[in-house]
Amino acid sequence: MHKAITPRDLALQVLMKLGRGSGQPENYLEDSTGGSARISERDRAFAVHLVQGVLRWRLRLDWIVQQALRFPFKNIRPDVLYILRLAVYQIFFLDRVPDSAAVNEAIKQVKRTAAAHVVRSANGILRQICRDKDHLSHPPSSSDRIASLSLHHSYPEWLVRKWVREMGPCETERLLSAGNRIPPLVIRTNTLKIDRPGLARALQKEGISAAPTTFSPEGLIVSGVKGPIDRLTSFRSGLFQVQGDAAQVCSHLLSPKPGEIILDVCSGLGGKSTHLAELMGDKGLIVGIDRSRRKLLKLTENRKRLGIRGVVPLAGDVEKDLSKLLKCSFDKIMVDGPCSALGVISRHPDVKWNRNAEDPLRFGKVQGRVLHNVLPLLRRGGKMLYVTCTLSQQENEGVVEAFLRKNREIRLRDLRKDGPAWAGDLVDEAGFMKSLPQVHGTDGFFAALFEKEV
Repeated sequence: MHKAITPRDLALQVLMKLGRGSGQPENYLEDSTGGSARISERDRAFAVHLVQGVLRWRLRLDWIVQQALRFPFKNIRPDVLYILRLAVYQIFFLDRVPDSAAVNEAIKQVKRTAAAHVVRSANGILRQICRDKDHLSHPPSSSDRIASLSLHHSYPEWLVRKWVREMGPCETERLLSAGNRIPPLVIRTNTLKIDRPGLARALQKEGISAAPTTFSPEGLIVSGVKGPIDRLTSFRSGLFQVQGDAAQVCSHLLSPKPGEIILDVCSGLGGKSTHLAELMGDKGLIVGIDRSRRKLLKLTENRKRLGIRGVVPLAGDVEKDLSKLLKCSFDKIMVDGPCSALGVISRHPDVKWNRNAEDPLRFGKVQGRVLHNVLPLLRRGGKMLYVTCTLSQQENEGVVEAFLRKNREIRLRDLRKDGPAWAGDLVDEAGFMKSLPQVHGTDGFFAALFEKEV
């Protein structure tokens, strides 16, 4: 029989695994618990909160630790550093955890793996931090604006510098702050089975509160969910899919019609594929292509649960020639290209530390190749929507400009005219959809609509 794991130990395991690789925190959580009942839902939720909190505030936490050191920061063992980060996060960001409990639990963790002198050192560091807590709550401002914003909001300097250059310091600070907020849980009504008010009533019977999203007509912001959302009867019955407000808007921008043949490029778990099918009344065909078979299996699972017949998963690498894989032409194409994901940092704070200054340019080149490879599959007069979940000119406007320069038979459509009226606040003066966390309260998305000349 397995010994029950504590939430702090689970959080430490996940953070250590993330430190060694680039996997997803949620996958590591499942691996560490085995998907079993070794940990209660309450403790699992606390572990998730700890992991997300440490990832969100890592730079600030490290600065606090450094203030109590009498030796170089780099000399701290990786496992001990993560234990210190977890404790400091609890001390400064969790009101319900007494400082003494955070320190005592951390020292227990250090004792399991480290020598006595390391335990004494960790204990001294944490006790000193508790004594100086009031002085460490807000790092002092520096004459270096980039460094100050970086430390105060816990973002790498290269990213702060990039955003200041692209949108100015004031807007950047608002964006940094928005990215550190814990985002709400948003779902999409499966309109093939129920309407939004009906779903809200069904959720209410399960003890879940639901309010309409700001933009998407199918979206609901839910709260009061105890445990994994996939255990709800309404989820298992296929009444909804978890998907953010801005992501839901994207499918509407492509204006799918019943009977059309649509290609969803880099379809992933099928959020947009299944939404397109719902908007078409499940009348037509959507081919969801992705090179990850694990994601395609999940797409198949979601399709079946939602009761959708018109989505076909296909394994393929869209960075390569697709002419042998796909012989038909498509009425519309959704290109949700691989990107730096800088628009979804509030949901995935690990993105802050998994990216570097070269990544936006690198992803921009990948996206350009994907657009080039799928263009021959678009019929004359057909439309293609280019979507990213990032806030980077190199991956957004820059990719669009390069694509238009190289392809004279493509023209850009203005989403102020072609998009739904209710999405107007998300469209900028250039006709691009740009949802901004600090302005719209959504994830950061970008979308551009192309049309192939007849």
